[in-house]
Amino acid sequence: MVAAVVDSWPNDAGFDNNYEEHKPVELVVKGNIPTYAAGVLYRTGPLGYKAKTDDGKIWAAKHWFDGFSCVHRFQVDFLKEDGPAKVQYRSRRIVDEYLEVVRKTGKLDSVTFASKRDPCESFFKKVMSIFYASQATRNARNAHNVGVTLSINMPGGGYVKNPEKPSINGHTNHIETLHAKTDAFLLNKIDPETLEPQGIATQTVLHPELKGPMSAAHAKSDPETGDIFNFNLDLGYKSTYRVFRTSASTGKTEILARFNGKPAYIHSLFLTENYVVLCVWNSHITWSGISLLYKKNIVDSIAPFDPKSKAMWYVVDRTHGKGLVATYESDPFFCFHSVNAWEEPDETDPKKTDIITELSMFENTDVIHRFYYDNLVSSIANPEYMGKKRTSCLPMQTQFRLPRVNVSVSTGNPRPAEIVFQADKMISMELPTINPSYLTHRHRYSYGCADRLKSSFMDGIVKFDNLTQKSIFWEVEGHTPGEPIFVADPEGKAEDDGVLLTVVLDGYVERSYLLALDASSLKEVGRAEMAGPMAFGFHGAYKAFERRYAGDI
Repeated sequence: MVAAVVDSWPNDAGFDNNYEEHKPVELVVKGNIPTYAAGVLYRTGPLGYKAKTDDGKIWAAKHWFDGFSCVHRFQVDFLKEDGPAKVQYRSRRIVDEYLEVVRKTGKLDSVTFASKRDPCESFFKKVMSIFYASQATRNARNAHNVGVTLSINMPGGGYVKNPEKPSINGHTNHIETLHAKTDAFLLNKIDPETLEPQGIATQTVLHPELKGPMSAAHAKSDPETGDIFNFNLDLGYKSTYRVFRTSASTGKTEILARFNGKPAYIHSLFLTENYVVLCVWNSHITWSGISLLYKKNIVDSIAPFDPKSKAMWYVVDRTHGKGLVATYESDPFFCFHSVNAWEEPDETDPKKTDIITELSMFENTDVIHRFYYDNLVSSIANPEYMGKKRTSCLPMQTQFRLPRVNVSVSTGNPRPAEIVFQADKMISMELPTINPSYLTHRHRYSYGCADRLKSSFMDGIVKFDNLTQKSIFWEVEGHTPGEPIFVADPEGKAEDDGVLLTVVLDGYVERSYLLALDASSLKEVGRAEMAGPMAFGFHGAYKAFERRYAGDI
């Protein structure tokens, strides 16, 4: 069942605002944020989307993914065991050069998610501008909008894992590097304390073969080793996917597999103990990828959704150097976010291995268009994506089975991927997360943002039980939450022992607050109230303090 849309509650302050705090400010804490939540929470996403140009005009991004990237930093401390939390907040836009180009010229030269191309520019000029993009980056032209996901101490980004290294100081607590990423081969280095941008590089600094312009904003990290896994897509007549690993202990990058496939916009991938799984779902880039070079935005380059096409699943070995070991196909769909993946014995032959993947799945690519600002801002009178068209933009919590992955079968003959279950849209989520201790292992609970059509945007936090396929919710009318981050209770025994940290906008007073919810019940345990509205963002990264209290030595 899909609920009817009711009047949207106010959310404009979450999209069109300029609220920043360049220096730490202390927030008003209420309730009891648990001491084990001491640490640093980073958030990223757009901070506003309009800029006044030098000739007095207003330039405005059209799509939420093209707003001006900003990083937010919440630091949670405790002075003593039975004392209240002390929460400090600061934030900063990280698009200085990008904004300067907009203000001076009123247009952009870089590839965007949805901004329209200038029809006066020639095809040749556009193609060459892409081919020379990496050289421009090396020449310190940092006019790019890179701020979708964040990586703390990213392997290959100047940090090498060393368990014997002493703590630097109480504030950074081993947070040595911070990088913002997007669905491209760009890496934006950020000062982890001041949040000042320090320069943009490309994935070629990791490995010279990673020269293709597209990659996943969500790299996957091995929970044991800290190694990261991602892909790089090189566009052309035979587009090439390169799946790679960067070692946390050495900083070195190796290519695990190379294969040709249809180019597509892919935001995330899957990781198990022994495999990397890349699903090329049905957001294919037209003209063998060349349309991206010409149109210079992703949305216009994606082909219309074809219900007769197939989604392709590629399984890459990551432990024995076997490269691409299996391919599967399924009915077409679209997805932004994978949730988790794990291995288990095959039901008919326990000596063989099945892979189970969980994801937030869409029936087509309508959701990409739904995130234009004209469909999100609550003051817009008649947004395009309402009613039946809006319901096609709702996710379905879904699991797939890739059976008998270690059976020797030609990768040229894809086997069928099987749907394990597909949950109702009204109990599913976007921006999903889990207890990080369960990554690459079977998990039961997933957490994310609910969209039950009560507003023009997200309207609650949902906890989904993939055993019973039921959900519980946290919802307050007029309050819009962002992605929840799970912080585990170190003394907990159950998978859901911990808290969720999310930032919520109270649309009526136009102020935000950091909210801590009990992950078991979704009941509020505490909050830290801000002085202004934090813009709606995408994703976060959290690192716990190794010391429990600020006074520990």
